[in-house]
Amino acid sequence: MTDTLRELPADQELEKDTDLDRMSLLQHLDELRRRLMISAIAIFVGFLGCWYFAPVIFRWLEEPILKALPEGEQLAFTELSGPFMLYVKVALLAGIFLASPVVLSQVWLFIRPGLYKKEKNLALPFIFFTSLFFLAGGYFGYLVAFPMVVKFLLSVGEDFKQVVTIGTYFSMMSKILLGLGLVFEIPMIIFFFARLGLVSARQLLRWFKWAVLSIFFIAALITPTPDIATQTVFAVPMILLYLLGVVVAAMFGRKEE
Repeated sequence: MTDTLRELPADQELEKDTDLDRMSLLQHLDELRRRLMISAIAIFVGFLGCWYFAPVIFRWLEEPILKALPEGEQLAFTELSGPFMLYVKVALLAGIFLASPVVLSQVWLFIRPGLYKKEKNLALPFIFFTSLFFLAGGYFGYLVAFPMVVKFLLSVGEDFKQVVTIGTYFSMMSKILLGLGLVFEIPMIIFFFARLGLVSARQLLRWFKWAVLSIFFIAALITPTPDIATQTVFAVPMILLYLLGVVVAAMFGRKEE
């Protein structure tokens, strides 16, 4: 596109630039619609693949609270459609994680035209590491963060009869798992900003104290409990991921001229 503009006469360059920008905007919108459609189809296929195993998946997902509840206690439901809707949501959540490589590959294909030739060869590393970090974030939420939230909330209500419904439980869990999955993408986001020359390792280190404040603010938003200990469990991995992003920016960022 740039080479074409350079070949145009000076008096035609501005008019041609406007036409090209308009066409480029329409093409980008069409490309975005196509990538979103493919991602939605991939998630739907993942949903169908996980539907049969939804009860098994939920038995795995409910382990954190069953370990914290008194022996013999179980989750409850208050509506006849509760278990059916629960399994629909479980299959959808599992389908999102299962289809994440396809979804992230569509993200790559959408941003690929704006990259340099050398950067376009990073497709496989991008898809692999973004998928790995997303899955790692979800697993960290299941293994560490969510059990701490469950224990804290149950300890607060230990003087009362505990009746935890499956809908409330899964809603809180899915938000934490997906939220931490996205949070764990921080290094990859920094990687691309660094490759595009928008940030550098030196800038990220200068912004570190503000990043820590922002991270604790985000942790307070995504943490369903007000205690500092649980918020720290969410914030510390984010800080470590930010520092990992600094290392990534130093190694792979565009060199400052």
